[in-house]
Amino acid sequence: MRNQTYSHIGNIFLLVMLVALPLFQTSSAEGGETEIIELGKWTKPGLETLMTESASAGGTGERIGFISAEFLGTPYVADTLTGDANTPEVFTIDLQGMDCFTYVDYVEALSLSDSFPDFEENLRKIRYKDGVVAFQNRNHFFSDWPVNNSDKVKDVTQVVGGDKTMSASKSLNQKKDGGLFLPGIPVKNRTIYYIPSSEIDGEVISNLQTGDYAGIFTEIDGLDVSHTGIIVKKGNTAYLRNASSKKSNMKVVDQNLIEYMQNKPGLVVYRPVGQGAN
Repeated sequence: MRNQTYSHIGNIFLLVMLVALPLFQTSSAEGGETEIIELGKWTKPGLETLMTESASAGGTGERIGFISAEFLGTPYVADTLTGDANTPEVFTIDLQGMDCFTYVDYVEALSLSDSFPDFEENLRKIRYKDGVVAFQNRNHFFSDWPVNNSDKVKDVTQVVGGDKTMSASKSLNQKKDGGLFLPGIPVKNRTIYYIPSSEIDGEVISNLQTGDYAGIFTEIDGLDVSHTGIIVKKGNTAYLRNASSKKSNMKVVDQNLIEYMQNKPGLVVYRPVGQGAN
């Protein structure tokens, strides 16, 4: 669940954001929508150059791999999105720091774009159902992606895992005690497919592709995954490229997938549409 249980934005952050407002470029988009845009070391022409260069990297997966590599070392920062049940959502691009979910948001949006306006439009469509910026429309859960963005990503967990794949019935957003992780967001009953970590072998690794989006399945009631990242293949080895909140990292890093998955329940795999099923 993005930015709320992964890293939920609350009133404390809103106060900090107001104090630190000069760090951000705020503007009103067409239609009166307020935006926060902080590009950090990037410029709009620089991002457009990245989009152009990535187009020659190869197919969809290679383009995602190319773009995601440019953000290696970017600091991990939680709570960069503004909005909750009582606070209006603000469309935000913050490339100076990101969490595990905003990282994959930005990479996916950039991989689909040829210009900065394209990037903004694609990010709205990826982050929000029907591209409508509102807290209630935000894709709070990783499994919201293939549901609300079926034209962009698909669940290939069963393709990758084959008969090793397992499933779990989840009531997303509902805590074990019956409360809600996110007030204002309805409970979503959903089946989550995952590959148990103990079953991730050479065959599973061979079925993964650079550019696949990975979720770390969680057994916690009400949640689908606890972390997200991007699969990067280097030879026969798979890595999880992710915005890591581990104290020894606190930045975007590559981690050996097999090693990372030790003591984790399992792996969920989504693949960009156009990358192929196998």
